[in-house]
Amino acid sequence: MILVFCFLGCRQQENRNNTSQAVAEEPDSAESVRFARGFQISKTSEGITLIRVLQPWPGADRPFEYALVPKEAFQKGLVDNKQYDAVIEVPVERVVVTSTTHIPALEALGVADRLVGFPGTDYISSENTRGRIESGEVANLGNNEMMNTEMTLSIRPDLVVGFGIAARNKAYETLIRSGIPVVYNGDWTEQTPLGKAEWIKFFAPFFQLEERADSLFDSIVASYTNARELAGRVQQIPVVMSGALYKDIWYAPGGDSWAAEFIRDANGSYLWDDTEDTGSLSLSLESVLSRAKEADIWISPSQFTSYGEMEGANPHYKEFRAFRDRKVYTYALCKGETGGLTFFELGPNRPDLILRDLIHIFHPEILPDHEPTFFKPLQ
Repeated sequence: MILVFCFLGCRQQENRNNTSQAVAEEPDSAESVRFARGFQISKTSEGITLIRVLQPWPGADRPFEYALVPKEAFQKGLVDNKQYDAVIEVPVERVVVTSTTHIPALEALGVADRLVGFPGTDYISSENTRGRIESGEVANLGNNEMMNTEMTLSIRPDLVVGFGIAARNKAYETLIRSGIPVVYNGDWTEQTPLGKAEWIKFFAPFFQLEERADSLFDSIVASYTNARELAGRVQQIPVVMSGALYKDIWYAPGGDSWAAEFIRDANGSYLWDDTEDTGSLSLSLESVLSRAKEADIWISPSQFTSYGEMEGANPHYKEFRAFRDRKVYTYALCKGETGGLTFFELGPNRPDLILRDLIHIFHPEILPDHEPTFFKPLQ
């Protein structure tokens, strides 16, 4: 982190020496980013918001820096465009986003009506946004890697919020050359539940809604913390397994992953908690059976929705006690109108709801009246 900031400081100093219109880089106030590790926000004395995205995708070799300039300052030309990866006039009136995880943030901030395009609209589950898609207010722009640039240009967005897995994206490059700002959102690289949810603060400055984002996130933190504390008082801790076979490989969350942290915070004993992987583990059926055969609870069995479906896919699933005792819970039953899974759309934005689901499963006596949002018993 220190090296990154040194690099940025040197680059900014060079730019200041070469232009009379550069913005003062020392922030007079810093926004509080408490849990997320992938972005930072600060504000200059001129009222310009600076957003640094430190990790838009795993292994990114540099941070991306964006300047958000209020309309009156933008018209005065106070910012040197060459100094930043993008300069955006705010508030943004017309936006294109590229991941379903971006949709709940727009809706929570009350700016869903500013969404004008999305690549692959069938993946969107939100009823509100689906209504706008069907009425023609949100254009289908193809898919993220092969976005239809002609259509995107025709709907005249003020901003495209990109989702990237590598440095090159020809569609984004074409949009940038055509004068459309593209900014990268890296919410998916965060490794903690509250870190993912805090990316609502990334979206807020583009619409000048920082106070609303702070309030929304604070309520999520309070809800999550309260639930975790309730679960922590329970003495009886269930043993939890997760994942399922894909072909011959059993994929399960690593011990340092987002999913594993949920299990810990719900006061469950995750069987692979001792691993250090932040993504998925690749395991053999034999190794899983030796460790998880007597597990109390089984969550997230891939996309399976019923016991019959699982047994038909592989009869060895019957060897697990959680399967025989009907203690398997899935997020795959909660789907939008076109088949998208709400767990992957809304879940990263509302970790408190996921945690309460798991606590209800692990310790039903704590939240006896809880109505599950994502995790439901396998049929």
